[in-house]
Amino acid sequence: MHPALLVEVRSDRARQYSENVSGADNQQERLDGYISGYVDGEGCFAVAVNRNPTCRIGYQLVPEFHVSQNGDRAQVLELIRERFDGCGYIKPNGTKDRALVYVVRRRRDLIERVIPFFGRSPLVSPKQFDFEKFAAIVRSMAVGRHRTPSGFALLLDTALSMNGGGRFRSVRWKQVISSDPESSETVRRTRRVMPP
Repeated sequence: MHPALLVEVRSDRARQYSENVSGADNQQERLDGYISGYVDGEGCFAVAVNRNPTCRIGYQLVPEFHVSQNGDRAQVLELIRERFDGCGYIKPNGTKDRALVYVVRRRRDLIERVIPFFGRSPLVSPKQFDFEKFAAIVRSMAVGRHRTPSGFALLLDTALSMNGGGRFRSVRWKQVISSDPESSETVRRTRRVMPP
């Protein structure tokens, strides 16, 4: 197609699109719906368990929202980051992978930007249940529930139930704890305190 004709066709499509959209709110709803659908397919709400000797329990929970995409389509990740007011960062997914990943870990950003967004624009797949657990964990951590052994154990159980039931993470985490006598005793004590 001739370049001048291509420009004319594109501007005609843009004009048609803008005539179909009733206002900025509708455009924002469409963008939010697009982002929500995109995250439903390429995103993840996860809570990692890391050893941290400075924590009372000896371990810490690290909530993370991330979305991945091939490097040649990085503009999608930039669009999502922009919609979340520039919080988080985009980085290579690994040294052997061409994919990029947009990551948000800062608890304040999760509480003020990410969680409210998906509260307004929910996911349509079972990943919505992972989001709800994720949101509950982040909110509980914001009020310090993870700082007690019983609270940590409860949040850990919730985290391990996410993303396919935590079948791989749960086994790995239990192996790590069983090799750490002090943490093993802490978890045994806290599990007795937890309600059934």
